[in-house]
Amino acid sequence: MFSRGQLIFGIIFAIVFFVIIIVAYKKDAVLHKKYYNGVFWILLTFIAFISGIAAIKFLLGY
Repeated sequence: MFSRGQLIFGIIFAIVFFVIIIVAYKKDAVLHKKYYNGVFWILLTFIAFISGIAAIKFLLGY
């Protein structure tokens, strides 16, 4: 299916990619806490809204 070189390249690429993603996330973590402070409440409101729509649909039998 894949040659040995392709497998080695894929494994090395995946490892390097994940390391870069982790380093970038740790570097931006301070900014995320500063600028995205209330995002959790927006997420909860969105989930509650979608759940409410689903409940109405279920109760009305559509």
